[in-house]
Amino acid sequence: MTATVKTPKKLIEVALPLDAINEAAAREKSVRHGHPSTLHLWWARRPLAAARAVIFAQMVNDPSWKWELDHPGEIPPNNMKASWAASRNRLFNIIKDLVKWENTTNESVLQKARAEIRKSWRETCELNKDHPQATELFNPEKLPAFHDPFAGGGALPLEAQRLGLESYASDLNPVPVLVNKAMIEIPPKVAGMPPVNPGARGRHDAWSLNWERAQGMAEDVRYYGEWMGEEAKKRIGYLYPPVEVTAQMAEERPDLMPLVGKKLTVIAWIWARTVKSPNPAFRNVDVPLVSTFVLSSKETHGAYVQTIIEHNTYRFSVKVGRPPENAKAGTKLGRGANFACTMSGTPISGDYIKSEGEAGRIGVRLMAIVAEGARGRVYISPTPDHEEIAKQASPSWRPEVLISGTTQYLGVKPYGMHRFDQIFSDRQLVALTTFADLVNESRALIRADAVAAGIPIDEEGVDCDGRGATAYAEAVAIFLSFAVSRSADFWSNVCIWANQPKNELVTHLFGRQAIPMAWDFGEVNPFSNSGGSFIKNLSYVVRAIEYLPAGPPSFARQSDAAKTELSHRKVVSTDPPYYDNVPYADLSDYFYIWLRRAQRTIFPDLFATVAAPKGEELVAFAYRHGSKTNAKDFFLKGMSQAMRRITENAHPAFPATIYYAFKQAESDEDEGTSSTGWDSFLAAVIRSGFAIVGTWPMRTERAGRMRDTGSNALASSIVLVCRPRVTAAETISRRAFLRELNQILPEALDEMTRGSGDDRSPVAPVDLSQAIIGPGMAVFSKYAAVLEADGTPMAVQTALRLINRFLAEDDFDHDSQFCLHWFEQYGWKEGRFGEADTLARAKGTSVDGVKQSGVLFAAGGVVRLLKWAEYPSDWNPVDDDRLPVWEALHHLIRIFKAEGESGAGKVLAAVAAKAEPARQLSYRLYTLCERAGWAEDARAYNEIITSWSAIESAAAAAPKVHQGDLFG
Repeated sequence: MTATVKTPKKLIEVALPLDAINEAAAREKSVRHGHPSTLHLWWARRPLAAARAVIFAQMVNDPSWKWELDHPGEIPPNNMKASWAASRNRLFNIIKDLVKWENTTNESVLQKARAEIRKSWRETCELNKDHPQATELFNPEKLPAFHDPFAGGGALPLEAQRLGLESYASDLNPVPVLVNKAMIEIPPKVAGMPPVNPGARGRHDAWSLNWERAQGMAEDVRYYGEWMGEEAKKRIGYLYPPVEVTAQMAEERPDLMPLVGKKLTVIAWIWARTVKSPNPAFRNVDVPLVSTFVLSSKETHGAYVQTIIEHNTYRFSVKVGRPPENAKAGTKLGRGANFACTMSGTPISGDYIKSEGEAGRIGVRLMAIVAEGARGRVYISPTPDHEEIAKQASPSWRPEVLISGTTQYLGVKPYGMHRFDQIFSDRQLVALTTFADLVNESRALIRADAVAAGIPIDEEGVDCDGRGATAYAEAVAIFLSFAVSRSADFWSNVCIWANQPKNELVTHLFGRQAIPMAWDFGEVNPFSNSGGSFIKNLSYVVRAIEYLPAGPPSFARQSDAAKTELSHRKVVSTDPPYYDNVPYADLSDYFYIWLRRAQRTIFPDLFATVAAPKGEELVAFAYRHGSKTNAKDFFLKGMSQAMRRITENAHPAFPATIYYAFKQAESDEDEGTSSTGWDSFLAAVIRSGFAIVGTWPMRTERAGRMRDTGSNALASSIVLVCRPRVTAAETISRRAFLRELNQILPEALDEMTRGSGDDRSPVAPVDLSQAIIGPGMAVFSKYAAVLEADGTPMAVQTALRLINRFLAEDDFDHDSQFCLHWFEQYGWKEGRFGEADTLARAKGTSVDGVKQSGVLFAAGGVVRLLKWAEYPSDWNPVDDDRLPVWEALHHLIRIFKAEGESGAGKVLAAVAAKAEPARQLSYRLYTLCERAGWAEDARAYNEIITSWSAIESAAAAAPKVHQGDLFG
């Protein structure tokens, strides 16, 4: 494009209310009903709150934009800064309302955000009205469209649509393409339409009701889904009989006496895998491999399985009451696939089990039955008839698709389970096949009802943008297939039974991004009313449809991000694959096989292959490309091409935003924030012609991780804000690059750690090493190249090291420098006096001098730092004649823990001259502790930083301190 586009600086290039966004994103993870993630599972979805906030801030102009365009590179006057801060606060308040889950369908809040986007767009159009391509690029009456070339679970296209943009989603994998079609493409076509099913049409008020968005279609999905459930029960219900409580059962279990003669609906059957005993004396006995015998861990109404050995065999018997300790471990011996033979106690090794699995000799045995009682679960011993009925199932079709990928994520493969049909029992295969086929059968019924409801007869299907009865029937069928696919997540022989007091149910398979082996598993009854049943899964789909925005018209396409032209003149925000983190294409076959059976006649091109495409997936897996080097080269080349597509095609008035899921393992003590994946990703972004103008650390991943939500864990994602690098970008030397870093980073660091007057909180210590990448890479990426002394271009990894090294610079008094470096080596542990003396001399102090300051124990040739709890409680800073920053900070921590912000404020007021160095030291110490894995210490420094603003306020309000005032 020859003519220059005038680009107002966007809010996301200047400021964001991160705390509000992160809080909303974390809270959203507990939302189930209505969330699009419950429509169909896809891994690593961005929270709607983060997606909505980022796209809004990417679209609206920052209040400083006019002045910045007229005065490039100049420092604005303070009165202008204050005015901009007030304006940003107004935009921040819009974001704070926008990110709340309860405002997802709040039109008042959404309209306010849309109005702000349109206002900024009109300003941009007016600014560029004389541009030669103004008609094509800057139509004030039509917002530019949005595109996500790595759409995945669809959070970004969905939220762009919710904000009023025509949205385009593309992905290589058919599963997310279908999910995105369901979320953004189909609902606008049926917006405001009433349902067509006879039940709804029979109501006298059906046509007068206000059917908002896609609520009418949601009602039809519910109705025809229930029809599928009833029809399936007629066909295969005999395979899922109730369990009758007999007098014989009650003899063994008196608690069952009130239920004698009753037929209870089964919730789940609990099965144990078996292998032949390795003990020759019991070689004909199939012994169980059980990870736990506990069925319910309720304090007063627990239940567990007892193994009773009789006549050279055994049987399972369910007992009630508090489970004994030995029930918790089942037949396992320690960790991994190591078990003990029930009959003899002989160890059963993992290698033996694998060999039995490869030989096809791993079996199953019914261990317990879970039924619906009047007031909760009823646990019953297995019965021969229930085990026999399960064996009668004879699938008419098997998805004999190979499970591709490595055992790192596919833990079932070493045990002889190499095809997808092997991770479903025969009865589960019958159920899933029946429901998938009923999706196809339902279309004729829906079409006939649609015609009766007045929808035009039109043979064009939904894949051909049809708008008549045929297309409507196919659209409803897509959502019905999601109910089947959701059910598959619960109906496999690797789904375990959760025995927690408030969580007694069969868990879905993909609690994490893997298919792990399960030794004892729960088989859901599709026809119960409990978790995992078809009706329950259907209800989640229906609720999710009701929350979809249903406009403006939007589109989902299957497309390779490295080749697509869909980004042309569109706003781009995307969440690319993360190097070699998770093999989504391999995992997605689990759903693909069932969606294909239900949808391939509707979308023949999308489901043309027997498995999802994998060869072009932009991930660096050595098993696909022959070696790690080949895999890295493939990723770098493909990601560079994909990023270049965005650089060349995206609308020039807007920055692109790109998410990167940052893992804690990628923080390296010596090299700073660096990893092969991160380096390769950044290199691809910069190689494409992008300059990185900002990075925002966001907590966007699932909060239910191993480490608690409130712990000191790294931000889940970094959002990169990118603009195309200017064509005439210069080349500079390493020395010039370092000089510019030293000019830019101190101010950037100060702003990050202090926050600002426009309602921005300081960046938490945990996120600082990521956030500082933004201004650092902004310097690096704006140049065509940074040249090393030998004339070669500087690598991204080297630039990252130099940027992160800035955080480690020491700018403290000599005593504090000694303490910092001693702590880095020893923590609170003891060290030798000689080493301490050498370090102290190097830092311009002495061991005795540091000891006099009150922060060090030194005696008998041993030296150690005192922890803050050991500091004297009668300390008064006013008469402390040797007060290093280290001491001030740790007294501050001690008093903060005892007296909170008000007490710490008094101390801060008394040591005001050391306040800023103390704050900087706490950041440095946090980073050090986090990398060393010292969680308790890291938490203390993090708490001080996150409370710093409140402590400063308390300090400002504290009376002037005189000697003796602080502690009486």
